[in-house]
Amino acid sequence: MYERHHEPLISREVYLRRIARSGGLAFAAVLAALFLGVSGYHWIEGLPWVDSILNAAMILGGMGPVAELHTTGGKLFAAAYALFSGLMFIVVAGLLFAPVIHRFLHKFHLEAGRKGKDR
Repeated sequence: MYERHHEPLISREVYLRRIARSGGLAFAAVLAALFLGVSGYHWIEGLPWVDSILNAAMILGGMGPVAELHTTGGKLFAAAYALFSGLMFIVVAGLLFAPVIHRFLHKFHLEAGRKGKDR
């Protein structure tokens, strides 16, 4: 997916497209996680759609639940969804920062290679 260490640095336009693609993937991952949470709160706990969206968004955003949960299934789902949301934070951060970090390291590697040849 990314260029190898011996290949030249990609152009700014290609780099911006790569960032946009990563942003789109991160956005899709967040939407999928939100859909999973909304569905679980609605079908397992029996919350209305609006309350399900609020609860799922708050947990996915790291804020915590809003509505009080009454069923055992709903509480177990909320626990699993909270753990899943923590992992989704790491996944989304990786998707967003991977192109930036790769470009930085690739540029650094190319500059280090040039300095080694100049000696």
